[in-house]
Amino acid sequence: MTQIRDTSRDMRIDPDSFAGGYFRNAVYRHWDPYEDIPQELLEQDRERLLEFDGDEEGFEALRTTLALFGAGEEAVTEDLMPLGMVLEDIDDQMFLSTQIYEEAKHTQFFDRYWREVINPVAEAEDAEVTQPTDQRYFPEGYVELFDRTEEAMERLLTDDTPENRAKAYCHYHLTVESVLAQTGYYGISARFSEDGPDVYDDGVDTPELEGLVEGINYIRSDEGRHVGFGMHKVRGLIHEQGVDEAVVQDTLMDLLPFVSEAVEATRTEEVDPTPLVEYATDKVRRRIDVLTTEDADLPPVEELVTLEEDRGDASAD
Repeated sequence: MTQIRDTSRDMRIDPDSFAGGYFRNAVYRHWDPYEDIPQELLEQDRERLLEFDGDEEGFEALRTTLALFGAGEEAVTEDLMPLGMVLEDIDDQMFLSTQIYEEAKHTQFFDRYWREVINPVAEAEDAEVTQPTDQRYFPEGYVELFDRTEEAMERLLTDDTPENRAKAYCHYHLTVESVLAQTGYYGISARFSEDGPDVYDDGVDTPELEGLVEGINYIRSDEGRHVGFGMHKVRGLIHEQGVDEAVVQDTLMDLLPFVSEAVEATRTEEVDPTPLVEYATDKVRRRIDVLTTEDADLPPVEELVTLEEDRGDASAD
């Protein structure tokens, strides 16, 4: 009833607000994890993985990667709810509703890929058929990261202070969404896309998985918008509401080892994930610079939703 009786506004929403622009961008860039990822691409991915029959270690590393991301997307779908309950601005609430919806779509994509690509390949190769919920795929640091994120978000329901909001955004939007997810997607594109970034120099041959990369590209575009929203909010908390920038720096750096442990879970005898760990570390440092420098520019949403290899690193932060 409070919003219904709010007479401080002439119109219900402000389409020219920061969150209003992000909401419009989310609506414009809507995608369907079934309709927009053609079945033919997933069938092609299956065939290409089968052509690499015998690379059991590489296939298990791929399953680990996908299990980590599927679990992460499910977790963030749930963990975002407390923030939606404490936000008071309708434009912020509308944008957040798109984010929750998008996290659910990401969960659906990874579930579909496991059902339609991963398990059929395992069956065809007479390998062990595993499920994405198998605990073998989740190192302790990864679980700890999401436990801490859940706690930071739920704290808002009982102690909603500017400092706690900053910590919540740092856990969710700036570590899980930005550093962990974007590092992983960057690595997937490097390994399984012909046009992916040149990250590795180990000479490991991997199949080109166009169905997986197509889904990842849609997801990464969504995540750029999510990260931009979180960065905008944290910058406001620091420069307008007086939150000590050390709170942000300390939170991000404290969580970085858990990100590194998650990335290390994909290590094999041939594959060294160190370049991705370095990428994640550098991303944290650059995020901190943008957040704590008062006159730093946050890229417009149109740039944030464009993949980094399409526009270079200059505006990726």
